Amino acid sequence: MSWRHVTVAALVSGLVAGSIVVLDPQVRAAEPRPSAQQAPPADPVQSPGPSAARYPRNADEFDAYFKKVANWGRWGKDDQFGTLNLITPEKRKQAASLVKVGQSVGLAHVAITEKTPDNPSPYEHTMNRGFTSDTLRVSFHGYAHSHMDSLCHMLYKGQTYNGHATGEVNTEKGCTKLSIQNMRNGYVTRGILMDIPRLKGVPYLEPGTPIFVEDLEAWEKKAGVKVASGDALLIRTGRWARREKLGPWTIGQNEAGLHASTVQWLKDRGVSLIGSDSALDVTPSLVDSQALPVHVLVIAALGLNILDNQYLEPLGELAAKQNRWEFMLTVAPVPVAGGTGFPVNALATF
Repeated sequence: MSWRHVTVAALVSGLVAGSIVVLDPQVRAAEPRPSAQQAPPADPVQSPGPSAARYPRNADEFDAYFKKVANWGRWGKDDQFGTLNLITPEKRKQAASLVKVGQSVGLAHVAITEKTPDNPSPYEHTMNRGFTSDTLRVSFHGYAHSHMDSLCHMLYKGQTYNGHATGEVNTEKGCTKLSIQNMRNGYVTRGILMDIPRLKGVPYLEPGTPIFVEDLEAWEKKAGVKVASGDALLIRTGRWARREKLGPWTIGQNEAGLHASTVQWLKDRGVSLIGSDSALDVTPSLVDSQALPVHVLVIAALGLNILDNQYLEPLGELAAKQNRWEFMLTVAPVPVAGGTGFPVNALATF
């Protein structure tokens, strides 16, 4: 495979667009296409307990919470890596020691080329002259395509992670700091899958279901694994399983995911990377004035990169079969200068 051209346009007020031209991807054409049928809407779930009363609830509480959890200056005023600093050589060696059977599973979902309620900007796949090469174009941020967010992707009050003014970082030519090019060497660490539907005995969480700290700790107890400094955390909600059964829905308006109250726990445990099978946040968010509070807190406050829209169904099946919920996780996005993120196929190896 060869790469000819990559451009990224940062639209920092919302979900950001990127475009890619790629030659000869070899596996996507043979994979089944998701149904374009729209799933019936689901009412937001307000459980367990009075979830709307969880802290933070409003703009003032969110602001105080942001300041409390922020890692600004923790690794120096010029730091570009955030929580990836927690992945030490010892952590990489620990991750490598988890490879027992030599079996890997990719976490990227098949490229979706149909326009659906959860995918307003599908992959555009065009065969070039002679049909021996092809062009792929995608606006990858959103709720459909598996990708990694860089630290210049989310802002709070006109600032990025580590307190840089957005006018100095987010420009029409790309991000001058905190871009995906900082990940050019990739990273390897211990990955942990938290399968919340399996915890609750259901095939998938209903849209709007919030995940709280007590759920994360209940899964640790059930799985016999404890999240520690430098670990990567992958949260399965069952989004893709529900989509396969019922069809796509407007997931940006109604999805299961983490509640903002979990972010302090993520900091305390030293999570180095986090991802999920959707866009991480529960929606509606249950925090007034913030549509994606977890995204804002994780990226702009903690300096924690996110893997969005990961295809965690095969990983969940393999982990359950082996009864092992920890593995070596490898992630290596293409280092686009100034990029707000990039599509990525992370690998979990057992």
